[in-house]
Amino acid sequence: MEQVVGLAPDPASAKAGQGLARSAKWTGTGATERAVWGLCQGSGKQPYQTAVDLSGPAYKCSCPSRKFPCKHALGLMLLWSKGEVLPGEEPEWVRTWVDQRAERAERPERKPGEVADPIAAQERAARRADRVSSGLAELAGWLDDQVRQGFGGFDQRAYSELSRLAARMVDAQAPGVAGAVRRAAGAIGRGHDWPGELLEELSLIHLIVAAHARLADLPPSLADTVQARIGWTTDTARVLADGEKVEDDWLMLGRIIEPDERLTVRRVWLRGATTGRLGLILTFAAAGRPLDPLPARPGEYVPGALSFYPGALPLRALLTQSAPRLPAPRPAGLTVRQALASYVESLAADPWNERWPLVLRDVRPSRHGEGWALTDSDGDGLELLPGWDPMKLLAVSAGDPITVAGEWNRAGFRPMTCWHDDRPVIL
Repeated sequence: MEQVVGLAPDPASAKAGQGLARSAKWTGTGATERAVWGLCQGSGKQPYQTAVDLSGPAYKCSCPSRKFPCKHALGLMLLWSKGEVLPGEEPEWVRTWVDQRAERAERPERKPGEVADPIAAQERAARRADRVSSGLAELAGWLDDQVRQGFGGFDQRAYSELSRLAARMVDAQAPGVAGAVRRAAGAIGRGHDWPGELLEELSLIHLIVAAHARLADLPPSLADTVQARIGWTTDTARVLADGEKVEDDWLMLGRIIEPDERLTVRRVWLRGATTGRLGLILTFAAAGRPLDPLPARPGEYVPGALSFYPGALPLRALLTQSAPRLPAPRPAGLTVRQALASYVESLAADPWNERWPLVLRDVRPSRHGEGWALTDSDGDGLELLPGWDPMKLLAVSAGDPITVAGEWNRAGFRPMTCWHDDRPVIL
């Protein structure tokens, strides 16, 4: 019974399952060497059909619960563990389910990244490639028209045109380009220099369209980057099997969580203690659902291997942790000038790179116009992201120089973690 309770997804399910572990709650129960089953009356007219495959264990129940095992499966197993479920002959619905599971278990296991039907997969990829090419050709024509017409009066027709283009890119199965078009729309009317920002966004879109047109001529790593920016994905199994692997103690520089109505995204930035390599771990969860636990706290080492996704600037990776987290000293950092130079180098490899992790040494929070900046001993400053509250940084610094790890993009610097001594402070 202790083993059954230990399978419960949460204490509430365990308690509810114990309440159902009574013979009066069940009809049509039975057990064989491979399965236990029964019918439990719920609030509806028809009782819930509940079965447990003992080889897993695996659970099947007609109730609407999304928990596995549900309270009915827990109650049935507790009843069985007390010896109150007698042997019987499997009914058809139980036998079919268990047989199907056994059949799937006997199928040869596919290798990581291997697809069930390679020919069908190639045909699907070819059809998508045609859609992408057609959509990007239409986008290229639209961009040429804007060069000829100029941006005079564009703000009046921008919303409808860019919304149509973003929808067209979704239809063309190029979600990455659709996102870039939406970012271009967001630049319109934002400040006095919005035409310059719009031109910058459209230039990057034009660059991805032009790169796709000569994809076969690009170096393989850059071609992978172009494909990824368009929206093609790489299976995690293939990354783990074939991706570049780097072993190190990975310092967690910090994490950023961005929730919206549909999806929560978490970015975790890592830096190798020995290799100095940078890595990005992306985690996603549907709105309202919890994210996976972090492997460590910011400012700690995570021993393990990073398997990097392909690209000209390999950043995104999958972490395979090999040992428990470790304490880490305050990391070495860069001056503001050195930090910006590293960002420029990243753009040389990947012009579409939107974010870059930086560790700044000996910087102080200071006023910068209507906002704030981090200023180093040379007097160079890095502007903080507009709207970011600097009060915690000011409290840690108290006027002294500190080390700050953060994420830089064209809008500004977003601090994640800071150190006044060797103790990290999560921002």
